[in-house]
Formats: sequence, C-alpha cells, structure tokens
Amino acid sequence: MSFDLFCRVVDNFGDAGVCWRLARRLAALGQSVRLWIDRPEVLARLLPALDAQAAVQTLDGVQISAWDRAGQARPPRGGVVIEAFACALPPAFEAAMAGRDCLWINLEYLSAEPWVEGCHGLPSPQTNGVPKFFFFPGFTPATGGLLREPDLLARHEAAQAQDRGERLRALTGRADALPPADDDALTVLLFCYPDAPLAGLQAALAGLERPVRLLSPGDRPPAALRDRGGLRIVSIPFVPQARFDELLGCCDLNFVRGEDSLVRALWAGSPLVWQIYRQAKDAHLDKLEAWLDRARWPAPAAELIRAWNRLDDAAVARALPAALAEPAWSDWRARSRTWCAELADRPDLGQDLLDFCLRNRPHGAPSVRMYS
Repeated sequence: MSFDLFCRVVDNFGDAGVCWRLARRLAALGQSVRLWIDRPEVLARLLPALDAQAAVQTLDGVQISAWDRAGQARPPRGGVVIEAFACALPPAFEAAMAGRDCLWINLEYLSAEPWVEGCHGLPSPQTNGVPKFFFFPGFTPATGGLLREPDLLARHEAAQAQDRGERLRALTGRADALPPADDDALTVLLFCYPDAPLAGLQAALAGLERPVRLLSPGDRPPAALRDRGGLRIVSIPFVPQARFDELLGCCDLNFVRGEDSLVRALWAGSPLVWQIYRQAKDAHLDKLEAWLDRARWPAPAAELIRAWNRLDDAAVARALPAALAEPAWSDWRARSRTWCAELADRPDLGQDLLDFCLRNRPHGAPSVRMYS
C-alpha cells in the first residue's frame, strides 16, 4: 500500500517525532510512504541528515515533503491518507481523494482513558465519500498499540551488557557524564517542559545519601538547577532521535515529556516520571490518572508523578525520596520491566495500523501503488 502522512508540529518535538517513527516503521514494513510536514526544521533537529531547506528528499525509504507542496499533489489510487493528531488536510489534497478508492485515517493522540477502546477503529462518515476511521494508539489489546521496532528490546538488552559509564561518555561526549569514580551514582535524565517544578527536584536529589548525576539535554541546564550536595548537573548535547533510546537505557530514572518520549522510556524498561502536555482547565490531569491506573506503579512513584504534573515543588521534594527508598524503588523497577514485557507481547502500532488498513481498504482498491 501507499501512505501519505500529514504532520503539523504543535507540541515541540513530539508531533514530528511520532510521525517520523510511524513513517519509518511503515517503510520498513515494505510500504511506500510520503511524510508531509509543515516545520521540517523541527524534524531536522531529530534527524541530522535531513536538509530542512529541501522541498523533497528521501531518508530511510520515506519521502519527506514540505506541507505547502501538497496542494499540487494528489494521493495514489487506493492510497491511505493519515491525518495525524487532527491536523486537517490541505483542502486541495482532501478534494483529490474523492473517487480514488482512498482510505482516510485520523491518527489520534495517545491516551489511556477507557473510552478510547470504544472509539478505536470507528468509522467517521465524510461528505466526499472517502471512508475515514479513528485510530487510537494505546496500552491495551483493544487499541492500536505503541510504536516499536522489532529489534528495539533486543538492542536495550545487549546494551546492558556494556559498561554504562563508557556508553554515556561516548554518547554525550562528556567525560563527566558518569566518571568511573561515580559508577554507583544514581543517573537521572531530565527532559521536561520549562514549567516543571525544578526546585523541588533539586532539593530532593541533593538530599539523597548517594551521589546523583542529573543529565540535562540542550545547550545549557535550566537556570533553576545548581550543583548541590551530592548532586551534579551535567549539560549534554541534544541527541538525535536515533540515539535517544541509548540515552534512556543508560539512566536509572528518566524524566520525560510528551508522547514520543514517554513511549520510548517505557520500552527502556526503567522507572520514569512523565510530564504530560498541559491542557486548559487541567484536563490533562484526568488523562494522567487514567495512565497511572494502567501503569500500576508503587504508590510512592505515583505520588511523585502527580506532584510533578501539578507543578508542586514541596510535594516533589517529599515524594521523590520516598519513591527512591526501599522497597518502593525495587518495586518500581520490577513493575517497569514487567509492563514493558506485557506491552511488547502485543503488535506494535505500525504493524497494527497496516493490518487495519488492509482489512478496511475500499473494495476494488489496488493492492500496491508506488509513488513515481
């Protein structure tokens, strides 16, 4: 089949990251894929090989095109058009879909809320007659699953046999990322939104009895963070998407934000603290609770994640030491490995989406139509 995947960048790197992973996964499954993106410069931060100024280019079997060129394009007959995160298709491209046996997929945001299971795969009648379906990523067999490459968990397992300090120093180019003398340090990745309760995080980590290396990707660490007690702040380069899994696998505890980083942290099989994307009237907190119900972390870990998302410095300072104390810490680590294995028993989102499209393509649509 052929796929046209449309992406508008709203949530920093998350939208671009998810869409690129999906496009690349579909291409690896033997499909013909075009990715249309409105801000290629954001994708270029994740893919150093990408030329953000080029109108059209191909990487890893995916044709990447500037969004504004879609008005002069049309989908192949029998093609699948994916509207990522309700981005709204270019009107001319949408009009061109009529009468071409296309299949239209509305790829939704990741959610653990129970209602998602009832809406996943439902049709959405359209005035142009093109069959459209809702497709929800999720954490249960009644959803579309999570993005995962077939060899991802094997790569994580193989990396654990190597020296962690050497891996971190090679990955970041920083000799102080984890010096040999600090091999027993608690290594923490901090990838958060600017409003995160950093004062509470610093107070909690600085008060621990063991040394802590807090890795902060980007040009410089947030101004609110300082070396204190046994806590050392290490600014590391912004790693490309292809290396992010390695970074997650090197850390004992991963603070992550948004959808793409959450899923990759889950596959790392280590404890994580998720900062969910904020919404008006605190609607995101209900979604967070639904995810915590699925995660079944130990109570101290769940309280830490709630405090982190409520931006409560004092609560974070109290909750983090409790989550890192025994037996909560061992339970959190064990549950992280168990949930990772449970999720990996199900098809990944790319394969599930392809199977769904094969089952639901219009009668008479050609089985393969490659781009010229």
